[in-house]
Amino acid sequence: MAKVDRVTKYAKEVLAGNMVAGELVKLACQRHMDDLKRSKTRAYPYKFDVEKSERSIDFFGLLRHSKGDKAGEVIELELWQCFRIGSVFGWVEKKTGLRRFFEAYNQVARKNGKSTEAAGVGIELLTIDGEQGAEIYSAATKRDQAKIIFEEAKRMVKSSPHIKKHVDMFQLNMNMPSTNSKFEPLSADANSLDGLNIHGGIIDELHAHKTRDVYDVLVTATGARKQPLIWIVTTAGFNTNGICYERYEYALKVLKGAVEDESYFAYIAQPDEGDDPFDITTWKKANPNLDVSVFKEDLEKKAKQAKEIPAALTNFMAKHLNIWVNAEASWLNMVKYNECEEANQDISISDLEGKECYCGVDLSATTDLTCVNLEFALPDGRYAWISQSFLPEEDLKEKERRDKVTYGAWAREGYITLTPGSVIDYDWIQSYITEKAKIYKIKEIDFDPWNATQFANGMMNEGFECVEIRQGYRTMSEPTKDVEKLVLEKKLVTFNNPVLKWAFSNAVVKIDPAGNVKLDKSKATQKIDPVIAGITAHVRGMLGGTSFDLNEHILSDDWGL
Repeated sequence: MAKVDRVTKYAKEVLAGNMVAGELVKLACQRHMDDLKRSKTRAYPYKFDVEKSERSIDFFGLLRHSKGDKAGEVIELELWQCFRIGSVFGWVEKKTGLRRFFEAYNQVARKNGKSTEAAGVGIELLTIDGEQGAEIYSAATKRDQAKIIFEEAKRMVKSSPHIKKHVDMFQLNMNMPSTNSKFEPLSADANSLDGLNIHGGIIDELHAHKTRDVYDVLVTATGARKQPLIWIVTTAGFNTNGICYERYEYALKVLKGAVEDESYFAYIAQPDEGDDPFDITTWKKANPNLDVSVFKEDLEKKAKQAKEIPAALTNFMAKHLNIWVNAEASWLNMVKYNECEEANQDISISDLEGKECYCGVDLSATTDLTCVNLEFALPDGRYAWISQSFLPEEDLKEKERRDKVTYGAWAREGYITLTPGSVIDYDWIQSYITEKAKIYKIKEIDFDPWNATQFANGMMNEGFECVEIRQGYRTMSEPTKDVEKLVLEKKLVTFNNPVLKWAFSNAVVKIDPAGNVKLDKSKATQKIDPVIAGITAHVRGMLGGTSFDLNEHILSDDWGL
């Protein structure tokens, strides 16, 4: 009995409108159907081998899920996954039977099973692809990322009685003695990648690659193989100048017919221009595994925040709708900030006397705005910020003209302290904190260590505990997101401080490939130093100074680069 051709079945269902899909997926399906027609002509050098295609799909039936609710269950590929795997392994040269596709670019939203699928592809290349001395690598920018797919593959092999008896497993190596083939994770040190002879290169989350080194070395290391495969799995990202966006744009040209490349397979699940980002049909276009491994309830929660918070919308678009977006985004919805400010008129600064607080300091440049923020955790779940800014009084009029704000008026109202001369004398900051310590219980001083050694030493000599808070993504992302949440929930008390409000309105966040955020001074429209001081205090204040591995952050933070 002839096998069912699941690749062609999917293509027909999509093109008939029986399955929700975006235009780019429809183009991939139409390409397959057009190539089937072309394959019947003598001039076209490729054919679709249904037996090889179905064999590659059936292979996953020998594998099991290794974690989550489905752990231990046999992997059953969804039809859209069958289309991609069956296409790549089924299209071959007529004369040689060798694989047609050299590179497969797969871009879908998060939680759609990309890692499990990629691990299975790696195992397939290792075990049944008929290659002697095959070298399979899962590659990423960092070793831990490269190990994600490799470790998933190891767990899948261990749980398969049909495969594990043929494969020897070690910590960072799986090999098949009968063919002298191996599967290993590969770190992003491009210099160490020279001399490889790659049959299969699996690149995980290409959008996270800051340079093209890994991609280039893997591609050039396939030259000695007859049918190598570069399998790319990624979501959309924020860096439109990187290698991933380059491959994405190339994939668009191939799908739209602007470039003819018979060796390039592309599948991009994303909404179409003009689609409502909050409509479930839009979600289905980016998440073909909706209701399988991606769930409507989770997307609804994230969409609710995305409607309110600009940075959350940026992340939602990239990670859950699979749409490339700019890395910078306005941070706060100032309408929500005003509502938050209005809702917290029931408390005054005098109510905080004698209460415990964390003191965040942003020293900034010596000629510019320097800020101190005292953060108080209130019993009802709110947080209160007392913010004070300092500015050298020399050339005040020029600074007002340059920044288009009334520093002098704010100084007269007490929100800014004007210090003598042209540079900030940090003794003024130290004196301010010392005086406030007579009114409030300052538990510690939290500061950015950059250029602040003298200040920190001075404060420690005064008996204060000082804690370094580095300004990289790893340290600042969760506190920044939490401050957003506090504003949205009307739980941030700011005492109508106009300098702080101005700084919030200026703030722009930068987003890394993993969706972490931090404020970006270089992209802000104006000064954001008061907010930086507040978030610096909130790093510790939100946790009560506990559950925070300071040594880990000091050793491993990216220092904001």
